[in-house]
Amino acid sequence: MKNIIITGTSRGIGYELALEFAAAGHNVLALSRKQPQALLENENISCLSIDLSLEEDLEKIQQFIATTWKKVDVLIHNAGALLLKPFGEISAQEFENIYKVNVFGVANLTRICIPYLQKGSHVVTISSMGGIQGSMKFAGLAAYSSSKGAVITLSELLAEEYKDKGIAFNVLALGAVQTEMLQEAFPGYEAPLNAKEMADYIFDFALNGNKYFNGKVLQVSSTTP
Repeated sequence: MKNIIITGTSRGIGYELALEFAAAGHNVLALSRKQPQALLENENISCLSIDLSLEEDLEKIQQFIATTWKKVDVLIHNAGALLLKPFGEISAQEFENIYKVNVFGVANLTRICIPYLQKGSHVVTISSMGGIQGSMKFAGLAAYSSSKGAVITLSELLAEEYKDKGIAFNVLALGAVQTEMLQEAFPGYEAPLNAKEMADYIFDFALNGNKYFNGKVLQVSSTTP
Protein backbone atom coordinates (compact mmCIF):
# COMPACT_ATOMS: atom_id res chain seq x y z
CA MET A 1 0.00 0.00 0.00
CA LYS A 2 1.50 3.31 -1.11
CA ASN A 3 0.73 6.95 -0.39
CA ILE A 4 -0.20 8.66 -3.66
CA ILE A 5 -0.74 12.41 -4.18
CA ILE A 6 -2.63 13.42 -7.34
CA THR A 7 -3.46 16.97 -8.42
CA GLY A 8 -6.31 17.95 -10.71
CA THR A 9 -8.73 15.26 -9.55
CA SER A 10 -12.03 17.04 -10.22
CA ARG A 11 -12.40 15.55 -13.69
CA GLY A 12 -10.72 13.69 -16.53
CA ILE A 13 -7.47 11.80 -16.04
CA GLY A 14 -6.90 12.90 -12.45
CA TYR A 15 -10.35 11.76 -11.38
CA GLU A 16 -9.89 8.35 -13.02
CA LEU A 17 -6.42 7.98 -11.50
CA ALA A 18 -7.68 8.68 -7.97
CA LEU A 19 -10.35 6.00 -8.27
CA GLU A 20 -7.94 3.49 -9.82
CA PHE A 21 -5.28 3.87 -7.12
CA ALA A 22 -7.95 3.69 -4.41
CA ALA A 23 -9.45 0.55 -5.95
CA ALA A 24 -6.00 -1.05 -5.85
CA GLY A 25 -5.82 -0.41 -2.10
CA HIS A 26 -3.50 2.60 -2.06
CA ASN A 27 -3.94 5.74 0.03
CA VAL A 28 -4.77 8.71 -2.18
CA LEU A 29 -4.62 12.41 -1.45
CA ALA A 30 -6.78 14.06 -4.11
CA LEU A 31 -6.07 17.75 -4.67
CA SER A 32 -8.34 20.03 -6.70
CA ARG A 33 -10.53 23.06 -6.23
CA LYS A 34 -13.68 20.96 -6.61
CA GLN A 35 -14.08 17.42 -5.29
CA PRO A 36 -16.49 14.95 -6.93
CA GLN A 37 -18.77 13.03 -4.61
CA ALA A 38 -17.33 9.68 -5.70
CA LEU A 39 -13.93 10.71 -4.33
CA LEU A 40 -15.31 12.16 -1.12
CA GLU A 41 -17.15 8.91 -0.39
CA ASN A 42 -14.18 6.62 -1.05
CA GLU A 43 -12.55 5.36 2.14
CA ASN A 44 -9.09 5.21 0.54
CA ILE A 45 -9.20 8.80 -0.71
CA SER A 46 -8.55 11.94 1.32
CA CYS A 47 -9.70 15.11 -0.43
CA LEU A 48 -8.40 18.63 -0.01
CA SER A 49 -9.92 21.59 -1.84
CA ILE A 50 -6.77 23.25 -3.11
CA ASP A 51 -5.86 26.09 -5.44
CA LEU A 52 -2.24 25.37 -6.35
CA SER A 53 -1.60 29.05 -6.99
CA LEU A 54 -2.34 29.99 -3.36
CA GLU A 55 0.39 29.68 -0.72
CA GLU A 56 -2.10 29.21 2.12
CA ASP A 57 -3.63 26.23 0.31
CA LEU A 58 -0.21 24.67 -0.18
CA GLU A 59 0.32 24.89 3.59
CA LYS A 60 -2.76 22.68 4.08
CA ILE A 61 -1.06 19.96 2.05
CA GLN A 62 2.12 20.17 4.12
CA GLN A 63 0.11 19.91 7.34
CA PHE A 64 -1.77 16.86 6.06
CA ILE A 65 1.39 15.01 5.05
CA ALA A 66 3.22 15.89 8.27
CA THR A 67 0.41 14.81 10.57
CA THR A 68 -1.25 11.95 8.65
CA TRP A 69 1.14 10.17 6.26
CA LYS A 70 4.67 11.29 7.10
CA LYS A 71 5.88 9.87 3.76
CA VAL A 72 4.96 10.16 0.09
CA ASP A 73 5.60 7.32 -2.36
CA VAL A 74 4.17 8.81 -5.56
CA LEU A 75 3.43 12.40 -6.54
CA ILE A 76 1.53 12.94 -9.79
CA HIS A 77 1.40 16.51 -11.08
CA ASN A 78 -1.70 16.24 -13.24
CA ALA A 79 -3.43 19.61 -12.68
CA GLY A 80 -3.28 22.03 -15.56
CA ALA A 81 -4.72 25.39 -16.55
CA LEU A 82 -5.41 26.13 -20.21
CA LEU A 83 -5.79 29.39 -22.10
CA LEU A 84 -6.76 29.43 -25.77
CA LYS A 85 -6.18 32.98 -26.96
CA PRO A 86 -4.05 34.79 -29.56
CA PHE A 87 -0.72 35.79 -28.00
CA GLY A 88 -1.19 39.49 -28.72
CA GLU A 89 -4.46 39.50 -26.77
CA ILE A 90 -3.16 37.74 -23.65
CA SER A 91 -2.72 40.06 -20.68
CA ALA A 92 0.31 39.78 -18.42
CA GLN A 93 -2.02 38.62 -15.64
CA GLU A 94 -3.53 35.86 -17.77
CA PHE A 95 -0.10 34.60 -18.80
CA GLU A 96 1.08 34.65 -15.20
CA ASN A 97 -2.03 32.77 -14.00
CA ILE A 98 -1.26 29.86 -16.34
CA TYR A 99 2.29 29.69 -15.02
CA LYS A 100 1.11 29.89 -11.41
CA VAL A 101 -0.74 26.59 -11.80
CA ASN A 102 1.29 24.77 -14.46
CA VAL A 103 4.79 25.71 -13.32
CA PHE A 104 4.90 27.36 -9.91
CA GLY A 105 2.25 24.99 -8.55
CA VAL A 106 4.36 22.02 -9.64
CA ALA A 107 7.54 23.50 -8.18
CA ASN A 108 5.96 24.53 -4.88
CA LEU A 109 4.14 21.25 -4.29
CA THR A 110 7.29 19.30 -5.09
CA ARG A 111 9.24 21.43 -2.60
CA ILE A 112 6.65 20.67 0.08
CA CYS A 113 6.86 16.94 -0.61
CA ILE A 114 10.67 16.66 -0.80
CA PRO A 115 11.16 16.04 2.95
CA TYR A 116 8.64 13.18 2.76
CA LEU A 117 9.96 11.52 -0.39
CA GLN A 118 12.39 8.67 0.11
CA LYS A 119 14.42 6.14 -1.81
CA GLY A 120 12.05 4.57 -4.35
CA SER A 121 9.64 7.51 -4.47
CA HIS A 122 8.48 8.63 -7.91
CA VAL A 123 7.43 12.10 -9.04
CA VAL A 124 5.50 12.07 -12.32
CA THR A 125 4.72 15.30 -14.12
CA ILE A 126 2.00 15.23 -16.75
CA SER A 127 3.10 17.54 -19.54
CA SER A 128 1.96 17.88 -23.12
CA MET A 129 3.32 17.20 -26.58
CA GLY A 130 2.98 20.95 -27.04
CA GLY A 131 5.80 21.39 -24.52
CA ILE A 132 8.22 19.18 -26.45
CA GLN A 133 10.89 21.14 -28.29
CA GLY A 134 10.52 20.64 -32.04
CA SER A 135 6.99 19.23 -31.83
CA MET A 136 4.06 20.62 -33.79
CA LYS A 137 2.73 23.81 -32.21
CA PHE A 138 -0.74 25.35 -32.37
CA ALA A 139 -1.74 29.00 -32.46
CA GLY A 140 -3.45 30.32 -29.34
CA LEU A 141 -1.64 28.01 -26.92
CA ALA A 142 1.45 30.13 -26.23
CA ALA A 143 0.94 30.32 -22.47
CA TYR A 144 -0.14 26.70 -22.01
CA SER A 145 2.44 24.99 -24.21
CA SER A 146 5.37 27.11 -23.02
CA SER A 147 4.43 26.33 -19.41
CA LYS A 148 4.40 22.63 -20.22
CA GLY A 149 7.87 23.01 -21.69
CA ALA A 150 9.06 24.67 -18.48
CA VAL A 151 8.03 21.77 -16.24
CA ILE A 152 9.83 19.32 -18.51
CA THR A 153 13.12 21.11 -17.88
CA LEU A 154 12.32 21.45 -14.17
CA SER A 155 11.78 17.70 -13.86
CA GLU A 156 15.06 16.94 -15.64
CA LEU A 157 16.91 19.22 -13.22
CA LEU A 158 15.26 17.72 -10.13
CA ALA A 159 16.11 14.21 -11.32
CA GLU A 160 19.76 15.20 -11.36
CA GLU A 161 19.61 16.99 -8.02
CA TYR A 162 17.94 14.13 -6.13
CA LYS A 163 19.31 11.05 -7.90
CA ASP A 164 21.67 10.25 -5.01
CA LYS A 165 18.65 10.01 -2.70
CA GLY A 166 16.93 7.50 -4.98
CA ILE A 167 14.01 9.79 -5.83
CA ALA A 168 12.98 9.56 -9.49
CA PHE A 169 11.48 12.39 -11.55
CA ASN A 170 9.92 11.66 -14.93
CA VAL A 171 7.60 13.40 -17.37
CA LEU A 172 4.80 12.00 -19.52
CA ALA A 173 4.13 14.32 -22.45
CA LEU A 174 0.60 13.42 -23.48
CA GLY A 175 -0.94 13.73 -26.88
CA ALA A 176 -4.68 13.96 -27.47
CA VAL A 177 -6.93 12.46 -24.79
CA GLN A 178 -10.71 12.87 -24.89
CA THR A 179 -11.16 15.25 -21.96
CA GLU A 180 -12.95 18.52 -21.29
CA MET A 181 -9.61 20.34 -21.54
CA LEU A 182 -8.98 18.91 -25.00
CA GLN A 183 -12.36 20.18 -26.13
CA GLU A 184 -11.46 23.63 -24.82
CA ALA A 185 -8.28 23.63 -26.90
CA PHE A 186 -9.57 21.79 -29.99
CA PRO A 187 -13.38 22.03 -30.12
CA GLY A 188 -14.92 19.08 -31.95
CA TYR A 189 -11.72 17.03 -32.17
CA GLU A 190 -12.14 13.31 -31.45
CA ALA A 191 -9.16 11.83 -29.60
CA PRO A 192 -8.23 8.15 -29.90
CA LEU A 193 -7.98 7.66 -26.13
CA ASN A 194 -10.37 8.49 -23.31
CA ALA A 195 -9.40 9.60 -19.79
CA LYS A 196 -9.76 6.12 -18.29
CA GLU A 197 -7.49 4.55 -20.91
CA MET A 198 -4.78 7.14 -20.29
CA ALA A 199 -5.21 6.78 -16.53
CA ASP A 200 -4.53 3.05 -16.89
CA TYR A 201 -1.18 3.83 -18.51
CA ILE A 202 -0.20 6.49 -15.96
CA PHE A 203 -1.24 4.21 -13.08
CA ASP A 204 1.25 1.55 -14.08
CA PHE A 205 3.98 4.04 -14.98
CA ALA A 206 3.68 5.86 -11.64
CA LEU A 207 4.14 2.60 -9.73
CA ASN A 208 6.83 1.02 -11.89
CA GLY A 209 8.35 3.54 -14.29
CA ASN A 210 11.00 4.68 -11.81
CA LYS A 211 12.57 1.21 -12.03
CA TYR A 212 13.48 1.95 -15.63
CA PHE A 213 13.59 5.74 -16.00
CA ASN A 214 14.83 8.84 -14.22
CA GLY A 215 15.01 12.33 -15.65
CA LYS A 216 13.25 11.18 -18.81
CA VAL A 217 10.48 12.64 -20.95
CA LEU A 218 8.26 9.99 -22.50
CA GLN A 219 6.08 11.05 -25.39
CA VAL A 220 2.73 9.31 -24.90
CA SER A 221 1.05 10.20 -28.15
CA SER A 222 -0.30 8.35 -31.15
CA THR A 223 -1.84 11.37 -32.89
CA THR A 224 -1.42 15.09 -33.45
CA PRO A 225 -2.75 17.08 -31.69
